[in-house]
Amino acid sequence: MRAIQVAAFGGPEVLSPAELPDPVPGPGQVVVGMAAADVIFLDTLLRSGWGQDFFPRTLPYVPGGGGAGAVVETGDGVDPTWIGQQVVVRTSTGYAERVLADVEEITPVPDGLAIEAAAALVHDGVTALSLDRLGKPEKGEWVLVSAAAGGAGSLLVQLAVDAGARVAAAASSNVKLSLARRLGAEVAIDYTQPDWVGRVREATGGGAALVYDGAGGPLGTLTLDAVAKDGRFVTYGTSDGFAAPDSELATRRGIRVFAPLLDGPPDQETVRELLDLALKRAAEGRLHPTIGATYPLERAAAAHRALAARSTVGKSLLLVGRQTPS
Repeated sequence: MRAIQVAAFGGPEVLSPAELPDPVPGPGQVVVGMAAADVIFLDTLLRSGWGQDFFPRTLPYVPGGGGAGAVVETGDGVDPTWIGQQVVVRTSTGYAERVLADVEEITPVPDGLAIEAAAALVHDGVTALSLDRLGKPEKGEWVLVSAAAGGAGSLLVQLAVDAGARVAAAASSNVKLSLARRLGAEVAIDYTQPDWVGRVREATGGGAALVYDGAGGPLGTLTLDAVAKDGRFVTYGTSDGFAAPDSELATRRGIRVFAPLLDGPPDQETVRELLDLALKRAAEGRLHPTIGATYPLERAAAAHRALAARSTVGKSLLLVGRQTPS
């Protein structure tokens, strides 16, 4: 099968096309013929060698964390009626024509939902719904979403609007800000401009009651200043490392700080519940993943370069294509 392999940690150039043996399912496992592989910013960090304590990768490895396609083979103990069903798969690999997964790692794609949209929700749908539960946006309150045009950020904008909140969006270009407005943001502010936090505080009447930091790093640290007194600050961005909000300042202003990534990944049961909910909402037209860029499998390096350059709007996918049952 065709796949992308990382033989050494480094830049996007280490993403090399390779021919690998087709995976064979063991007991309790399935093989998914991939139609679209999910690409997230974390993939670029792991490729560089970052995060080995949290997300260990043994070289050589096939990057990614899942996507969507059709079950093409089942192992012992797995209902063979899975074969041919369209599913999303969330596992430890993805950039390949075929992916091996435990049957607990697949979820059926609802009728009427495009396979690319399903793939776009594999990680960002789970992340956004998890953060939505943590932040609990309320009707009428101001919610700031930074990195609002990213895969998760664009979903958080929609979830906050659906809850009846007033949304301020922060992003780095007019194209990204335009997307946030189309998704329902009342205020859209370029966070590359001086005093952007001051503009947020002015527009929201003293700061947002709830802030989602999708940037992380120094920008995320600064974003704490956009939170209103007694507000909530949820930080999940890692584009420049983790945010480091001033705990004394947060305590003094009564701000509750949540950093869910530091707690490790959610358990499998929670992931399945949230992913199923994201897919159902998308099938109902209540959640719309924004797919900003698609690439053929062999151009995975280009997808990583675009993510690193912050030029991607919404979700990036690798289109794969081999789904024929064995």
